[in-house]
Amino acid sequence: MNPNAFASLHLKASMLKNLASIGYAEMTPIQAHSLPLILAGKDVIAKAKTGSGKTAAFGIGLLTDLDISSTLVQALVLCPTRELADQVSRELRRLARFTDNIRILTLCGGVPFGPQSGSLEHGAHVVVGTPGRLLDHLRRGTLDLSALRTLVLDEADRMLDMGFQDEIAALIAATPPKKQTLLFSATYPESIAAMSAAIQHEPVEVSVDETHDEGAIEQLFYEVEHEQRSEAVARILGHYRPESVLIFCNTKLECQEVADALTARGFTALAIHGDLEQRERDQVLVLFANRSATVLVATDVAARGLDIKDLPMVINYQLSRNPEIHTHRIGRTGRAGGQGLAVSLVTTRESRLIGTIEDALGSTIACAEFAALPTAAGRPPAPPMVTLCIDGGRKNKLRPGDVLGALTGDGGIAGSEVGRIDVFDFHTYTAIARQSIDQALACLGRNRIKGRFFKIRKISPEQR
Repeated sequence: MNPNAFASLHLKASMLKNLASIGYAEMTPIQAHSLPLILAGKDVIAKAKTGSGKTAAFGIGLLTDLDISSTLVQALVLCPTRELADQVSRELRRLARFTDNIRILTLCGGVPFGPQSGSLEHGAHVVVGTPGRLLDHLRRGTLDLSALRTLVLDEADRMLDMGFQDEIAALIAATPPKKQTLLFSATYPESIAAMSAAIQHEPVEVSVDETHDEGAIEQLFYEVEHEQRSEAVARILGHYRPESVLIFCNTKLECQEVADALTARGFTALAIHGDLEQRERDQVLVLFANRSATVLVATDVAARGLDIKDLPMVINYQLSRNPEIHTHRIGRTGRAGGQGLAVSLVTTRESRLIGTIEDALGSTIACAEFAALPTAAGRPPAPPMVTLCIDGGRKNKLRPGDVLGALTGDGGIAGSEVGRIDVFDFHTYTAIARQSIDQALACLGRNRIKGRFFKIRKISPEQR
Protein backbone atom coordinates (compact mmCIF):
# COMPACT_ATOMS: atom_id res chain seq x y z
CA MET A 1 0.00 0.00 0.00
CA ASN A 2 1.16 3.54 -0.75
CA PRO A 3 2.52 4.85 2.60
CA ASN A 4 1.09 8.30 1.77
CA ALA A 5 -2.41 6.95 1.14
CA PHE A 6 -5.05 7.94 3.68
CA ALA A 7 -6.10 4.30 3.69
CA SER A 8 -2.80 3.50 5.44
CA LEU A 9 -4.19 5.24 8.53
CA HIS A 10 -6.71 3.80 10.97
CA LEU A 11 -9.65 5.91 9.78
CA LYS A 12 -13.33 5.03 9.53
CA ALA A 13 -14.45 3.71 6.17
CA SER A 14 -16.94 6.61 5.93
CA MET A 15 -14.14 9.12 6.47
CA LEU A 16 -11.98 7.47 3.79
CA LYS A 17 -14.91 7.48 1.37
CA ASN A 18 -15.49 11.19 2.00
CA LEU A 19 -11.80 12.02 1.54
CA ALA A 20 -11.84 10.28 -1.82
CA SER A 21 -15.02 12.12 -2.84
CA ILE A 22 -13.47 15.54 -2.20
CA GLY A 23 -10.33 14.69 -4.15
CA TYR A 24 -7.90 13.81 -1.37
CA ALA A 25 -5.93 11.15 -3.20
CA GLU A 26 -2.95 10.97 -0.85
CA MET A 27 -1.43 12.84 2.07
CA THR A 28 0.67 15.96 1.67
CA PRO A 29 4.06 15.95 3.45
CA ILE A 30 2.71 17.75 6.55
CA GLN A 31 -0.21 15.33 6.73
CA ALA A 32 2.00 12.27 6.30
CA HIS A 33 4.35 13.45 9.07
CA SER A 34 1.81 14.73 11.57
CA LEU A 35 -1.42 12.72 11.15
CA PRO A 36 -0.14 9.41 12.57
CA LEU A 37 1.09 11.31 15.65
CA ILE A 38 -2.19 13.23 15.99
CA LEU A 39 -4.26 10.05 15.67
CA ALA A 40 -2.06 8.47 18.35
CA GLY A 41 -3.03 11.27 20.73
CA LYS A 42 0.37 12.97 20.85
CA ASP A 43 0.86 16.69 21.36
CA VAL A 44 2.39 18.05 18.15
CA ILE A 45 4.20 21.24 17.25
CA ALA A 46 4.29 21.55 13.47
CA LYS A 47 5.96 24.07 11.22
CA ALA A 48 3.75 24.40 8.16
CA LYS A 49 2.70 27.17 5.81
CA THR A 50 -0.67 28.12 4.36
CA GLY A 51 -1.56 25.79 1.50
CA SER A 52 0.43 22.83 2.86
CA GLY A 53 -2.64 20.86 3.92
CA LYS A 54 -2.30 21.55 7.64
CA THR A 55 -6.04 22.14 8.17
CA ALA A 56 -6.82 18.62 6.98
CA ALA A 57 -3.99 17.31 9.17
CA PHE A 58 -5.47 18.57 12.43
CA GLY A 59 -9.05 18.43 11.09
CA ILE A 60 -9.03 14.71 10.37
CA GLY A 61 -7.46 14.14 13.77
CA LEU A 62 -9.96 16.12 15.84
CA LEU A 63 -12.99 14.86 13.89
CA THR A 64 -11.91 11.25 14.43
CA ASP A 65 -11.84 11.72 18.21
CA LEU A 66 -15.34 13.22 18.60
CA ASP A 67 -18.11 11.70 20.70
CA ILE A 68 -21.13 12.59 18.54
CA SER A 69 -23.59 11.62 21.28
CA SER A 70 -22.39 14.58 23.37
CA THR A 71 -23.04 18.17 22.24
CA LEU A 72 -20.39 19.65 24.55
CA VAL A 73 -17.46 21.43 22.87
CA GLN A 74 -14.77 18.80 22.38
CA ALA A 75 -12.41 20.57 19.94
CA LEU A 76 -11.35 24.22 19.81
CA VAL A 77 -9.35 25.79 16.96
CA LEU A 78 -7.82 29.23 17.63
CA CYS A 79 -7.05 31.39 14.57
CA PRO A 80 -5.52 34.89 14.37
CA THR A 81 -8.05 36.33 11.89
CA ARG A 82 -11.68 36.00 10.87
CA GLU A 83 -10.62 35.08 7.33
CA LEU A 84 -8.53 32.14 8.49
CA ALA A 85 -11.25 31.01 10.90
CA ASP A 86 -13.82 31.03 8.08
CA GLN A 87 -11.45 29.11 5.83
CA VAL A 88 -10.73 26.51 8.53
CA SER A 89 -14.45 26.10 9.28
CA ARG A 90 -15.27 25.52 5.61
CA GLU A 91 -12.58 22.87 5.33
CA LEU A 92 -13.69 21.14 8.54
CA ARG A 93 -17.28 21.01 7.27
CA ARG A 94 -16.06 19.36 4.06
CA LEU A 95 -14.09 16.83 6.07
CA ALA A 96 -17.05 16.20 8.37
CA ARG A 97 -19.40 15.11 5.59
CA PHE A 98 -18.80 11.49 6.53
CA THR A 99 -21.51 12.01 9.17
CA ASP A 100 -24.54 14.32 9.29
CA ASN A 101 -24.38 14.87 13.03
CA ILE A 102 -21.22 16.92 13.58
CA ARG A 103 -21.90 20.54 14.62
CA ILE A 104 -19.15 23.06 13.80
CA LEU A 105 -19.49 26.70 14.90
CA THR A 106 -17.41 29.74 13.94
CA LEU A 107 -17.05 32.43 16.62
CA CYS A 108 -15.35 35.63 15.45
CA GLY A 109 -15.69 39.35 16.04
CA GLY A 110 -17.27 41.70 13.54
CA VAL A 111 -20.64 39.94 13.68
CA PRO A 112 -23.49 40.16 16.25
CA PHE A 113 -22.92 38.39 19.55
CA GLY A 114 -26.50 37.21 20.11
CA PRO A 115 -26.88 34.70 17.25
CA GLN A 116 -23.57 33.11 18.25
CA SER A 117 -24.82 32.66 21.81
CA GLY A 118 -28.03 31.13 20.48
CA SER A 119 -26.08 28.64 18.39
CA LEU A 120 -23.96 27.67 21.40
CA GLU A 121 -27.12 26.96 23.41
CA HIS A 122 -27.94 24.20 20.92
CA GLY A 123 -24.50 22.66 21.45
CA ALA A 124 -21.43 22.21 19.26
CA HIS A 125 -18.79 19.55 18.83
CA VAL A 126 -16.15 21.83 17.27
CA VAL A 127 -15.65 25.57 17.71
CA VAL A 128 -13.37 27.63 15.47
CA GLY A 129 -12.70 31.27 16.29
CA THR A 130 -10.49 34.22 17.11
CA PRO A 131 -9.12 34.66 20.65
CA GLY A 132 -10.92 37.92 21.46
CA ARG A 133 -14.45 36.77 20.62
CA LEU A 134 -13.89 33.33 22.17
CA LEU A 135 -12.78 34.98 25.42
CA ASP A 136 -15.88 37.20 25.35
CA HIS A 137 -18.08 34.09 25.17
CA LEU A 138 -16.08 32.39 27.91
CA ARG A 139 -16.47 35.36 30.28
CA ARG A 140 -20.19 35.65 29.57
CA GLY A 141 -20.69 31.99 30.30
CA THR A 142 -21.92 31.11 26.81
CA LEU A 143 -18.84 28.97 26.00
CA ASP A 144 -18.04 25.92 28.12
CA LEU A 145 -14.64 24.31 27.53
CA SER A 146 -14.73 21.87 30.43
CA ALA A 147 -15.13 18.83 28.14
CA LEU A 148 -12.45 19.85 25.62
CA ARG A 149 -10.40 17.00 24.17
CA THR A 150 -8.39 18.76 21.45
CA LEU A 151 -6.96 22.28 21.34
CA VAL A 152 -5.48 23.59 18.07
CA LEU A 153 -3.52 26.82 17.74
CA ASP A 154 -3.38 27.60 14.02
CA GLU A 155 -0.88 30.22 12.80
CA ALA A 156 0.36 30.44 16.38
CA ASP A 157 3.27 32.73 15.50
CA ARG A 158 0.90 35.29 13.99
CA MET A 159 -1.37 35.20 17.04
CA LEU A 160 1.63 36.06 19.20
CA ASP A 161 2.69 38.82 16.79
CA MET A 162 -0.82 40.28 17.06
CA GLY A 163 -0.64 40.40 20.87
CA PHE A 164 -3.08 37.60 21.76
CA GLN A 165 -0.89 36.07 24.48
CA ASP A 166 -3.20 37.02 27.38
CA GLU A 167 -6.37 35.91 25.58
CA ILE A 168 -4.81 32.56 24.69
CA ALA A 169 -3.64 32.03 28.26
CA ALA A 170 -7.12 32.79 29.63
CA LEU A 171 -8.77 30.38 27.19
CA ILE A 172 -6.30 27.59 27.96
CA ALA A 173 -6.87 28.10 31.70
CA ALA A 174 -10.55 27.20 31.15
CA THR A 175 -9.72 23.87 29.48
CA PRO A 176 -9.03 20.52 31.17
CA PRO A 177 -5.38 19.86 32.01
CA LYS A 178 -5.57 16.53 30.17
CA LYS A 179 -6.14 17.20 26.48
CA GLN A 180 -4.31 17.02 23.16
CA THR A 181 -2.70 20.29 22.10
CA LEU A 182 -1.68 20.83 18.47
CA LEU A 183 0.38 23.90 17.62
CA PHE A 184 0.81 24.90 13.97
CA SER A 185 3.12 27.76 12.98
CA ALA A 186 4.61 29.00 9.72
CA THR A 187 7.77 30.15 11.52
CA TYR A 188 9.50 28.90 14.66
CA PRO A 189 10.75 31.85 16.71
CA GLU A 190 11.74 31.57 20.39
CA SER A 191 8.28 32.74 21.43
CA ILE A 192 6.74 29.61 19.88
CA ALA A 193 9.20 27.36 21.69
CA ALA A 194 8.28 29.12 24.96
CA MET A 195 4.56 28.73 24.26
CA SER A 196 4.97 25.05 23.49
CA ALA A 197 6.88 24.47 26.73
CA ALA A 198 4.09 26.17 28.69
CA ILE A 199 1.04 24.46 27.18
CA GLN A 200 2.11 21.12 25.66
CA HIS A 201 3.07 17.79 27.18
CA GLU A 202 6.07 16.06 25.61
CA PRO A 203 5.28 17.46 22.14
CA VAL A 204 6.66 15.86 19.01
CA GLU A 205 8.13 18.37 16.57
CA VAL A 206 7.29 18.12 12.88
CA SER A 207 8.84 20.43 10.30
CA VAL A 208 8.03 20.29 6.61
CA ASP A 209 9.53 22.93 4.38
CA GLU A 210 7.26 24.01 1.55
CA THR A 211 8.74 22.54 -1.59
CA HIS A 212 8.65 23.93 -5.07
CA ASP A 213 9.93 22.37 -8.25
CA GLU A 214 13.41 23.56 -9.08
CA GLY A 215 13.11 26.80 -10.99
CA ALA A 216 9.38 27.13 -10.16
CA ILE A 217 9.91 30.61 -8.67
CA GLU A 218 11.91 33.21 -10.52
CA GLN A 219 13.16 35.97 -8.23
CA LEU A 220 14.16 39.45 -9.32
CA PHE A 221 15.19 42.59 -7.46
CA TYR A 222 14.62 46.06 -8.85
CA GLU A 223 16.77 48.89 -7.50
CA VAL A 224 14.64 51.99 -6.94
CA GLU A 225 14.65 55.25 -5.03
CA HIS A 226 12.06 55.49 -2.27
CA GLU A 227 9.85 57.90 -4.21
CA GLN A 228 9.91 55.60 -7.28
CA ARG A 229 8.20 52.63 -5.62
CA SER A 230 4.63 53.34 -6.81
CA GLU A 231 5.76 54.06 -10.36
CA ALA A 232 7.90 50.91 -10.33
CA VAL A 233 4.97 48.73 -9.25
CA ALA A 234 2.79 50.18 -12.02
CA ARG A 235 5.50 49.53 -14.61
CA ILE A 236 6.05 45.97 -13.35
CA LEU A 237 2.33 45.22 -13.61
CA GLY A 238 2.14 46.84 -17.04
CA HIS A 239 5.14 44.87 -18.27
CA TYR A 240 4.33 41.41 -16.91
CA ARG A 241 0.50 41.79 -16.98
CA PRO A 242 -0.26 39.10 -14.36
CA GLU A 243 -3.86 37.96 -14.06
CA SER A 244 -3.47 37.95 -10.28
CA VAL A 245 -0.79 39.48 -8.03
CA LEU A 246 -0.28 39.83 -4.28
CA ILE A 247 1.71 42.90 -3.17
CA PHE A 248 3.27 42.94 0.30
CA CYS A 249 3.69 46.17 2.27
CA ASN A 250 5.07 46.52 5.79
CA THR A 251 2.32 48.83 7.14
CA LYS A 252 -1.45 49.08 6.67
CA LEU A 253 -1.16 52.78 5.74
CA GLU A 254 1.12 51.91 2.83
CA CYS A 255 -1.28 49.13 1.78
CA GLN A 256 -4.08 51.61 1.23
CA GLU A 257 -1.81 54.20 -0.40
CA VAL A 258 -0.46 51.64 -2.89
CA ALA A 259 -3.93 50.31 -3.72
CA ASP A 260 -5.26 53.85 -4.23
CA ALA A 261 -2.30 54.80 -6.45
CA LEU A 262 -2.78 51.71 -8.63
CA THR A 263 -6.55 52.27 -8.86
CA ALA A 264 -5.88 55.79 -10.08
CA ARG A 265 -3.75 54.27 -12.85
CA GLY A 266 -6.59 51.98 -13.98
CA PHE A 267 -5.71 48.75 -12.13
CA THR A 268 -8.38 46.86 -10.19
CA ALA A 269 -6.50 46.97 -6.89
CA LEU A 270 -7.77 46.27 -3.39
CA ALA A 271 -6.15 46.63 0.03
CA ILE A 272 -6.80 44.50 3.08
CA HIS A 273 -5.93 45.83 6.53
CA GLY A 274 -7.29 46.19 10.04
CA ASP A 275 -9.26 49.39 9.39
CA LEU A 276 -11.81 47.66 7.16
CA GLU A 277 -15.22 46.60 8.45
CA GLN A 278 -15.67 42.83 8.50
CA ARG A 279 -18.02 42.73 5.53
CA GLU A 280 -15.57 44.86 3.53
CA ARG A 281 -12.77 42.43 4.39
CA ASP A 282 -14.92 39.50 3.26
CA GLN A 283 -15.69 41.22 -0.04
CA VAL A 284 -12.04 42.11 -0.68
CA LEU A 285 -10.93 38.51 -0.26
CA VAL A 286 -13.82 37.18 -2.33
CA LEU A 287 -13.15 39.58 -5.23
CA PHE A 288 -9.45 38.74 -5.31
CA ALA A 289 -9.86 34.98 -4.85
CA ASN A 290 -12.48 34.70 -7.61
CA ARG A 291 -10.45 36.82 -10.08
CA SER A 292 -12.76 39.87 -10.07
CA ALA A 293 -9.80 41.98 -8.94
CA THR A 294 -6.25 41.72 -10.23
CA VAL A 295 -4.24 43.19 -7.35
CA LEU A 296 -4.41 42.63 -3.60
CA VAL A 297 -2.17 44.75 -1.38
CA ALA A 298 -1.64 43.34 2.11
CA THR A 299 0.59 43.18 5.15
CA ASP A 300 2.01 39.86 6.27
CA VAL A 301 -0.60 39.71 9.05
CA ALA A 302 -3.56 40.35 6.73
CA ALA A 303 -2.29 37.85 4.14
CA ARG A 304 -2.06 34.96 6.60
CA GLY A 305 -4.79 32.45 6.04
CA LEU A 306 -5.22 33.63 2.46
CA ASP A 307 -4.96 30.53 0.28
CA ILE A 308 -5.06 31.61 -3.37
CA LYS A 309 -4.26 28.88 -5.85
CA ASP A 310 -2.46 29.55 -9.13
CA LEU A 311 -1.03 32.89 -7.98
CA PRO A 312 1.41 33.77 -10.77
CA MET A 313 3.18 36.70 -9.11
CA VAL A 314 4.04 38.37 -5.81
CA ILE A 315 5.65 41.78 -5.37
CA ASN A 316 7.51 42.98 -2.28
CA TYR A 317 6.82 46.71 -2.15
CA GLN A 318 9.36 46.67 0.66
CA LEU A 319 11.67 43.91 1.77
CA SER A 320 10.97 42.18 5.05
CA ARG A 321 13.85 42.36 7.51
CA ASN A 322 13.24 38.70 8.34
CA PRO A 323 14.55 36.29 5.66
CA GLU A 324 12.10 33.62 6.82
CA ILE A 325 9.16 35.95 6.19
CA HIS A 326 10.62 36.80 2.77
CA THR A 327 10.71 33.08 1.96
CA HIS A 328 7.11 32.71 3.14
CA ARG A 329 6.02 35.65 0.93
CA ILE A 330 7.60 34.38 -2.26
CA GLY A 331 6.34 30.86 -1.50
CA ARG A 332 2.82 32.09 -2.29
CA THR A 333 3.62 31.69 -5.98
CA GLY A 334 5.01 28.79 -8.01
CA ARG A 335 2.84 26.18 -6.31
CA ALA A 336 1.38 22.91 -7.56
CA GLY A 337 3.72 22.63 -10.51
CA GLY A 338 3.09 26.18 -11.75
CA GLN A 339 5.62 28.87 -12.55
CA GLY A 340 5.84 31.91 -10.31
CA LEU A 341 7.55 35.29 -10.35
CA ALA A 342 8.61 37.11 -7.18
CA VAL A 343 9.73 40.73 -7.69
CA SER A 344 11.16 42.82 -4.87
CA LEU A 345 11.79 46.56 -4.80
CA VAL A 346 14.92 47.54 -2.93
CA THR A 347 16.52 50.89 -2.19
CA THR A 348 20.22 51.53 -1.63
CA ARG A 349 19.63 51.67 2.13
CA GLU A 350 18.08 48.19 2.02
CA SER A 351 20.76 46.60 -0.11
CA ARG A 352 22.37 44.87 2.87
CA LEU A 353 19.16 42.85 3.28
CA ILE A 354 19.76 41.28 -0.12
CA GLY A 355 22.83 39.46 1.17
CA THR A 356 20.93 38.19 4.21
CA ILE A 357 18.13 36.85 2.02
CA GLU A 358 20.55 35.25 -0.44
CA ASP A 359 22.39 33.55 2.43
CA ALA A 360 19.11 32.17 3.74
CA LEU A 361 18.08 30.91 0.29
CA GLY A 362 21.53 29.65 -0.63
CA SER A 363 21.49 31.37 -4.02
CA THR A 364 22.07 34.73 -5.63
CA ILE A 365 19.21 36.82 -7.01
CA ALA A 366 19.40 38.92 -10.16
CA CYS A 367 19.12 42.71 -9.79
CA ALA A 368 17.79 45.03 -12.48
CA GLU A 369 17.60 48.81 -12.89
CA PHE A 370 14.30 50.65 -12.54
CA ALA A 371 15.12 52.53 -15.75
CA ALA A 372 15.09 49.20 -17.63
CA LEU A 373 11.35 48.82 -17.00
CA PRO A 374 9.32 50.02 -19.99
CA THR A 375 6.54 52.50 -19.41
CA ALA A 376 3.17 50.78 -19.78
CA ALA A 377 1.05 51.76 -22.76
CA GLY A 378 -2.76 51.89 -22.56
CA ARG A 379 -5.09 50.93 -19.75
CA PRO A 380 -4.58 47.66 -17.87
CA PRO A 381 -6.86 44.79 -18.92
CA ALA A 382 -10.05 44.21 -16.93
CA PRO A 383 -10.22 41.14 -14.67
CA PRO A 384 -11.78 38.09 -16.33
CA MET A 385 -14.58 37.72 -13.78
CA VAL A 386 -17.32 39.90 -12.27
CA THR A 387 -18.91 39.17 -8.90
CA LEU A 388 -22.64 38.96 -8.18
CA CYS A 389 -23.86 39.35 -4.60
CA ILE A 390 -27.00 37.42 -3.65
CA ASP A 391 -28.79 38.69 -0.53
CA GLY A 392 -29.15 35.23 0.96
CA GLY A 393 -26.71 32.76 2.42
CA ARG A 394 -26.10 29.93 4.84
CA LYS A 395 -28.89 31.08 7.15
CA ASN A 396 -31.28 30.79 4.18
CA LYS A 397 -30.04 27.21 3.60
CA LEU A 398 -28.34 28.23 0.33
CA ARG A 399 -25.59 26.02 -1.02
CA PRO A 400 -23.23 26.52 -3.97
CA GLY A 401 -25.11 23.85 -5.92
CA ASP A 402 -28.38 25.78 -5.54
CA VAL A 403 -26.83 28.89 -7.08
CA LEU A 404 -25.14 26.95 -9.85
CA GLY A 405 -28.41 25.23 -10.71
CA ALA A 406 -30.26 28.54 -10.96
CA LEU A 407 -27.57 29.99 -13.22
CA THR A 408 -27.38 27.03 -15.57
CA GLY A 409 -31.08 26.15 -15.63
CA ASP A 410 -33.50 26.79 -18.51
CA GLY A 411 -32.04 29.50 -20.73
CA GLY A 412 -29.14 29.95 -18.36
CA ILE A 413 -25.41 30.23 -18.92
CA ALA A 414 -22.87 27.44 -19.34
CA GLY A 415 -21.37 26.00 -16.17
CA SER A 416 -17.92 26.90 -17.47
CA GLU A 417 -18.91 30.59 -17.21
CA VAL A 418 -19.48 30.28 -13.45
CA GLY A 419 -16.47 30.67 -11.19
CA ARG A 420 -16.03 30.42 -7.47
CA ILE A 421 -19.16 30.54 -5.25
CA ASP A 422 -18.66 31.74 -1.64
CA VAL A 423 -21.55 31.31 0.78
CA PHE A 424 -21.59 33.39 3.97
CA ASP A 425 -24.30 33.56 6.64
CA PHE A 426 -26.43 36.21 4.92
CA HIS A 427 -24.79 36.75 1.50
CA THR A 428 -23.51 34.63 -1.36
CA TYR A 429 -20.88 35.82 -3.84
CA THR A 430 -20.70 34.24 -7.29
CA ALA A 431 -18.02 34.90 -9.92
CA ILE A 432 -19.29 35.11 -13.50
CA ALA A 433 -17.22 35.39 -16.68
CA ARG A 434 -17.25 39.04 -17.69
CA GLN A 435 -18.81 38.38 -21.10
CA SER A 436 -21.74 36.53 -19.48
CA ILE A 437 -22.59 38.90 -16.63
CA ASP A 438 -25.72 40.41 -18.22
CA GLN A 439 -27.06 36.98 -19.13
CA ALA A 440 -26.39 35.74 -15.57
CA LEU A 441 -28.25 38.71 -14.07
CA ALA A 442 -31.23 38.07 -16.35
CA CYS A 443 -31.16 34.37 -15.50
CA LEU A 444 -31.19 34.95 -11.73
CA GLY A 445 -33.90 37.57 -12.19
CA ARG A 446 -36.32 34.99 -13.59
CA ASN A 447 -35.19 31.79 -11.83
CA ARG A 448 -35.86 31.02 -8.19
CA ILE A 449 -33.13 29.81 -5.86
CA LYS A 450 -34.33 27.38 -3.22
CA GLY A 451 -37.92 28.25 -4.15
CA ARG A 452 -37.67 32.02 -3.79
CA PHE A 453 -36.29 35.12 -5.47
CA PHE A 454 -33.35 36.99 -3.93
CA LYS A 455 -32.02 40.47 -4.55
CA ILE A 456 -28.99 40.34 -6.87
CA ARG A 457 -26.41 43.05 -7.53
CA LYS A 458 -22.99 43.41 -9.09
CA ILE A 459 -20.03 44.01 -6.80
CA SER A 460 -16.98 45.66 -8.31
CA PRO A 461 -13.77 46.87 -6.65
CA GLU A 462 -14.74 50.48 -7.38
CA GLN A 463 -18.23 50.13 -5.85
CA ARG A 464 -17.26 48.55 -2.54
